[in-house]
This record gives sequence, structure tokens and C-alpha cells, in this order.
Amino acid sequence: MKIAIPVLEDKGADSPISEHFGHTPFFAFIENDTIDIINNPLENHGPGDIPNYMAKQNVNVLIARGIGGRAIDIFNNLNIKVIRGASGTVSEILSALNNNQLTDEDYEVKDKFHKH
Repeated sequence: MKIAIPVLEDKGADSPISEHFGHTPFFAFIENDTIDIINNPLENHGPGDIPNYMAKQNVNVLIARGIGGRAIDIFNNLNIKVIRGASGTVSEILSALNNNQLTDEDYEVKDKFHKH
């Protein structure tokens, strides 16, 4: 399983999750207990760009704090599970996931980037 988490800093397991998945400066990709932090190549993106990018990276699960409904629909169509409302660092999030304590919760993003 490959997991993606939008993060604010490149600090490996200590990277804190970003408020909004699409406008994050970095993504953490986790696979086989390996954490790779990469720059977000799509900070300026259109609808579907990031979900399609994640699909090309073979991501199975996106764990986010805030994410819009349109993006969730696109992820669902690409068979990528979305878990919303997460908080903390990559290591805290992975620990919660491994202990079945991470639940999908609606989360209202404080800073709006899109005009709907």
C-alpha cells in the first residue's frame, strides 16, 4: 500500500500535515515503512490534476486534513481512498492508521484557495 500525505515541511516523519492538500508545499509518500518527501509539483493546478498525479504515483490512500468534495469524487473514481480530518505529524498519523484510530472526518479548511 502506498500512502500520500500533504505536509508543510520536509522533516521526514516529523513533517506536519498541511491544512489543504492541493496547496501544500510538499507531499510525503509512504511505502514499506519508507517516507519520501517531495516538492508539490502542482501547487498551481486545475481540477483533477493532483488526483491524476497521485494515481500515476500508484497511491492507494490519501490522508488529508482539508479537501474539497470535487477532489474527493475524482479520487474515488481513481480508486484512491481519501481519509479527511487528520492532524499531527506523519509519524503520528501513521501510528493512528496502524492502530485503527484514524477515521474519516469532515474538516472545514480555514484558508480558502478556490473561489466556488
